[in-house]
Amino acid sequence: MKAKRLSIYDERIGRTCEYIHQHLNDPLTLEMLSDVAAFSQYHFHRVFTAYTGMTVTKFVQLAKLKRASYRLAFEGDKRVIEIALEAGFESPEAFSRTFKRTFEQSPSQFRAEPQWHVRSHSHIKPYRDIPINIKIVNFEATKVALLEHLGAPNTVLETASKFIAWRKEMGLSPVTTSRTFGIPYSDPNTTEPEQFRWDVCGTIESDVPDNPYGVKNGMIPGGRCAVMRHKGSHDGLDESIYAFYREWLPKSGEEIRDYPCFFHYLNFIHEVDECDLLTDIYFPVK
Repeated sequence: MKAKRLSIYDERIGRTCEYIHQHLNDPLTLEMLSDVAAFSQYHFHRVFTAYTGMTVTKFVQLAKLKRASYRLAFEGDKRVIEIALEAGFESPEAFSRTFKRTFEQSPSQFRAEPQWHVRSHSHIKPYRDIPINIKIVNFEATKVALLEHLGAPNTVLETASKFIAWRKEMGLSPVTTSRTFGIPYSDPNTTEPEQFRWDVCGTIESDVPDNPYGVKNGMIPGGRCAVMRHKGSHDGLDESIYAFYREWLPKSGEEIRDYPCFFHYLNFIHEVDECDLLTDIYFPVK
C-alpha cells in the first residue's frame, strides 16, 4: 500500500512539473497547479516542496531562467530586456541580479561565454508515460563534420556552442539544411566525468578544412537501426533509452550492433520551448 501511494504522489508532482514547463508563458497560480496535481491547496505546497526541494514559486522562476539561459546563448539577436520580460521580470536589473545568483554569471557574461552550471533544478525528473513506438529503418552511411567532447556531461553545451560557431563561420554544415546528430559513447550516469565522450555532428558534402575549433571529418556507419522518437527536454533522453533496453529490446528478438546509439535533433532549444523538443534516437541493430 505504501509503495502504491508513493507512486501516485510521484506521478502527481511529476505531472505538475511537466505542466509548468509547458505553460511558462501563462499565469501559474497555486490554485491552478494544485488542481493539476489533484491535491488540496492546503497540502499541495508542502507536498511539492517535499518532492522537489523548493517552493512552487522558486521552481517556476528557475524554469523560466533556464529557458532564458538558452535564449542568451543561442539567440544573439534577442535583446536582454526582451528575455527578462519573457522570464517575468519587470526590469533588466532585477533579471540580471537573479540570473547571476543562479548561474554565477551576469546575462552579458553568460551570452559571451556560457558556463553551464545549472542543468536541472528539481530533485525529481518529471513523470512521463513513455510510449515505446519503435520502427526499424535502414540508416545510410552519413558523412559528418564532428567536434569531440571529452569531459563532464554537464559541459556538453559548451562544445555544442563551439560547433555552432564553426558552422556559422565556415558555412559548410548550415543548421537549416544539414542534419544535426549527437553520439554519446557511454552512459553519462555511469561514466567517470573525465572519460565521458560525446561527438557533436552535422552532415556535410565536402571535407572539413583545418580549423581552430577542432572540427574534423567523421562518418556515422550505415545499417539497420531501431528508431524511437523522444519528445521533451534532452535531460530526459536517458529515460527513453532505458525504456528501450528494458521494455522493447528483450521482447523484440533483435540484437544490438557494436556501435553506440545516437541522436538526430529535429529541432533546437532556440526554436521551441524545451517541452516541444523532438529527438529521434537510433539504436543500431544487426
